[in-house]
Amino acid sequence: MHIVVCIKQVPDSAQIRVHPVTNTIMRQGVPTIINPYDLFALEEALQVRNRYGGEVTVLTMGPPMAEQALRKALTHGADRAVLLTDRHFAGSDTLATSYALSQAVAKIGESYGAPDIVFTGKQTIDGDTAQVGPGIAKRLNLQQLTYVTKIVSIDPTSREIMVERHAESGTQMLKSTLPCLITVLDGVNAIRRGSLDDAFRAARSPVLKWGAADASIGELTKCGLRGSPTVVKRVFAPGPRAEKAIQMEINDKTLAEVAAETVAAIFARQPFLERKLTSHGNR
Repeated sequence: MHIVVCIKQVPDSAQIRVHPVTNTIMRQGVPTIINPYDLFALEEALQVRNRYGGEVTVLTMGPPMAEQALRKALTHGADRAVLLTDRHFAGSDTLATSYALSQAVAKIGESYGAPDIVFTGKQTIDGDTAQVGPGIAKRLNLQQLTYVTKIVSIDPTSREIMVERHAESGTQMLKSTLPCLITVLDGVNAIRRGSLDDAFRAARSPVLKWGAADASIGELTKCGLRGSPTVVKRVFAPGPRAEKAIQMEINDKTLAEVAAETVAAIFARQPFLERKLTSHGNR
């Protein structure tokens, strides 16, 4: 099987600061990491490869420094790494990003064999849109299985896959055909540390660097700022709330008394909520 994993290098959200005057994210001095959701996707891809055989190709789009994330993925056990980097991609939103990545996935298929599965994380921690994975699937006409928590089985002969996915109403079991694109939730597996041999191999392995021409991206108007209808007007940190929390004295009160006083206090501050709940109960 040939598996492609799309990852992204993102700022470490635990160390991001917002400028107090400009209200923009201060990226200087902030370390970068592989998007955590993508690590779970990579691990799932490696487990599928180990179970059924094949190769795992890792793909990312970003500046030259994103090569660090790809080498990290190689240390985890990926077989091949491709960096899609070009000035034409600067400022891409999710629409432009999914276009460029879909073209790169197609080019990878031409060069190394059509992918049976494309893995992505559920979303990225810097954008939180969860749009790029489905966007790639749509552009490549792939079956898409989102919010997957477990790959139950894969039948390479019949080209069928069965997965569990998280839904609002519970867990769904889905059967689909290959090729497909899977977005993976966090915590679905235990991410491996990578062996010493993989670390040496990652240091020696070349990272393929593709520009727009190398990836056969012909419509450059769909890339970068020109292909991005989304505009971020402002980034800001929410200020502290002026209203302070209320502390309730519990003392020797029973749980029922504490619950009743808590509900009464909530309704006193939010009378519309009491009216809404009462109206709902009457219906």
